[in-house]
Amino acid sequence: MQQISLRMGSAQDLPAVHDLVRELAIFEKAEDQFTADLSHYQDKFQQGLFQIILAESGSDIIGMALFYPSFSTWKGKMMYLEDFVVKESYRNQGVGQMLFDKFLGESLRQGARLAKWQVLDWNEHAIRFYRRNHATIQTEWYNGLIYFEEGTAL
Repeated sequence: MQQISLRMGSAQDLPAVHDLVRELAIFEKAEDQFTADLSHYQDKFQQGLFQIILAESGSDIIGMALFYPSFSTWKGKMMYLEDFVVKESYRNQGVGQMLFDKFLGESLRQGARLAKWQVLDWNEHAIRFYRRNHATIQTEWYNGLIYFEEGTAL
């Protein structure tokens, strides 16, 4: 395996990030729900809405953790791990662990008291990974969602 390096992502990395998110949507059998285009990523990144940690092998981006700060009324500052993906050909080689450790370290560095994410109930590999990292996997909460179409008004 070639040397893997980690770094914070920049606006120039957004096309590769967008591609990784598409790969994740395909893996999750939900590519048709992936509707955010690259310009949306660029605009929201410029606004500081999210941060990215990238894993690289040589000059190739092979994985990423995309996250943003949030607030827990019970715990305080929280980091929400929105997307966490490693290209299929690099899985089971420690890249995910490197990214996850960096995400947790960055969360602590930025003063978070909690890290939170979602995992699909059928993704046993991911659930085992998180449990090995001492995560609590909650099964009693349901997600509530309302999707807004462009131009929606209440």
